[in-house]
Amino acid sequence: MPEPLTAAPMAPHRLLILGITACPTGIAHTYMAAEKLAAAAAELGYDMKVETHGSVGVEGTFSQADIDRSDAVVIAADTRIDPSRFAGKRIVSVGVADGIHRPAALIREALAAEPSPTADGSAGSGGATPASTTGRTDFGGTLYRALMNGVSYMIPFVVVGGLLIAISLSLGGEATPKGLVIPEGSFWLTINQIGVLGFTLMVPILSGFIAYAIADRPGLAPGMICGWIATTGSFYHSESGAGFIGGIVTGFLVGFVALGIKKIPVHRYIKPIMPILVIPVLTTVIVGGAFVLALGQPISWVFSTMSTFLTGLQGGSAIVLGLILGAMVAFDMGGPVNKTAFLFGSALIATGNPAPMGMVAAAIAVPPLGMGLATLIRGRYFSKPEREAGIAALFMGFFGITEGAIPLAAAKPLQVIPANMIGGAVAGGIAALFAVTDSVPHGGPIVAVFGAVSGVPMYFAALLIGAVVTALVSLLLLGVSARRAERHAPSVAGTTPTNGSPVSVSAPASTSLADDPTPDPAGVTPAAAKTSVSTAPKTVLDYIDEDTIVLDAAETDRDAMIRTLVGLMGTTGRVTDEGLVVRAALAREQLGTTAVGDGIAIPHAKSDGVSAPILAFARSRHGVDWTSPDGTPAKLIFLIAVPEAAAGTEHLKVLAQLSRALMKPAFRATLQAAATPADVLAALAAQVGPKQSAPVAP
Repeated sequence: MPEPLTAAPMAPHRLLILGITACPTGIAHTYMAAEKLAAAAAELGYDMKVETHGSVGVEGTFSQADIDRSDAVVIAADTRIDPSRFAGKRIVSVGVADGIHRPAALIREALAAEPSPTADGSAGSGGATPASTTGRTDFGGTLYRALMNGVSYMIPFVVVGGLLIAISLSLGGEATPKGLVIPEGSFWLTINQIGVLGFTLMVPILSGFIAYAIADRPGLAPGMICGWIATTGSFYHSESGAGFIGGIVTGFLVGFVALGIKKIPVHRYIKPIMPILVIPVLTTVIVGGAFVLALGQPISWVFSTMSTFLTGLQGGSAIVLGLILGAMVAFDMGGPVNKTAFLFGSALIATGNPAPMGMVAAAIAVPPLGMGLATLIRGRYFSKPEREAGIAALFMGFFGITEGAIPLAAAKPLQVIPANMIGGAVAGGIAALFAVTDSVPHGGPIVAVFGAVSGVPMYFAALLIGAVVTALVSLLLLGVSARRAERHAPSVAGTTPTNGSPVSVSAPASTSLADDPTPDPAGVTPAAAKTSVSTAPKTVLDYIDEDTIVLDAAETDRDAMIRTLVGLMGTTGRVTDEGLVVRAALAREQLGTTAVGDGIAIPHAKSDGVSAPILAFARSRHGVDWTSPDGTPAKLIFLIAVPEAAAGTEHLKVLAQLSRALMKPAFRATLQAAATPADVLAALAAQVGPKQSAPVAP
């Protein structure tokens, strides 16, 4: 709906700032940044609307009227946000932590920024829009995103081309002293030539879409043309051409040259033809001319020297290369290190050296196959969702999808990632030792099915041995971690909370989300009142009570504080395995601190060791070193634990309520001054409303 008219027409226009917040997990930081930005805008005298991209989905979505009226946009996000709908607006784009710790400065920077390009030359959905971030652009991130954009568009061309070449050779090739040769006039020769065309387009596509990611559509045509120049050595008197290295160079040069030309102010009558005529022509002439006259021969020499060196690797040298490539592939499972090794191997196929791709192909399937095997061998080390992810990983591993191991690596990074790297290195080394080659830029058993691999028995040996090594190493590391956690984690029976009151709890043999064993204060259990439970939305108070609150805790160590809070949760009966919950919370801390500054930490755990969502609170007496972004010790600590099956549901909205409340200084002061757990509950009720889900007596 349109904005209502103001009652005082002569009043000055209040600036409207739009904000977008998002963090990788979409939980606490997303909503804290939103609250901070809104509070800072109010202090500065501006109107503000914030759109949160959290685990519960996008909330507060802007209308077109909001966007049209807005004066500036602040994007505080650690995930990719498409800025194209804000074309022509002043934009600043930073990480979510900046939204929490310097919201007022971000608003000022956004208002001082140059307007982003409009639709006739704007950065669209594939663009990185460096011009829109007022000098605070993550330049390294821009380069990485542009390179990955080019690689993602290149891969289908080389996969299709490689598979067609492999199929044509395996089905239509005839053995000769020079190897497999397809007879002239054969149908399979046509298929082979189509496959060669896919390889021929590889570098121009790579170059074009690198440029497209930087400068949007005006960079696409010049990027592809200059990429073709890079691979065609006759332009600059080279026999080999500059290969994929030349394509990467031309892609970045075209992108930044086109972006620079876009920033040149021109007359409004010329502006419409800039993106379709002026920018592409000038960019092609500038970058193409520079490559032909100065850059082509040096880059071609580097590429040909590298190819010659790799082709000549034998014995021990080749094994070292296989170890390195295999470890790189398995390190981040589809991330920049993985893509670097993959691009290296796939690009050398076109030069007649498919050996590095053989090393890469053997390692590609190791992480998903190895971790899937680990979940089958020792299922008790994994939660039910993780075991299900392991089955899916086995399937994805067969098709060479390394990303299949990511769910398991995210849950247990300290154990899974080293195991993946060791297994990947073993697979790459074995493939190198036995000179396995792969003529298709892909991996896993599927490429052997299509006949793209030479030395098939040793290829499968490398792949399977690497997977077994990954499984065994991961189980060894998980076993060590489990024994360490068991030594330090409190037991359910005989737990002694920080307040010194020993408790003895016998966890129910079987609990579920529907059968919450926690009794109502009135003495009515949920089982006895299933037909009279209120369906009103839950609040924070539905997950916390006086038994899960401790004031002035003496712990100064983060891990000890987490164990104390889990111990408090154990007194409610909702925690069935404290050790699992502790390990899940500590594993989450390994991914990045859950401290958010201002003396606050919100650790969280997804674990099958808890039967229903539960929240515990500790006020630290001396403060806990939680590696907070602002360096302050954590004194107000909320730990939320949820079952794996409930992750991503209603409790996330409750956590969003809590996150927003904690951004208010008055609320924090009330928690600091609380004399009893009841005072804490009263402070929470004042912020989020009373408990909603208590059974109502019939």
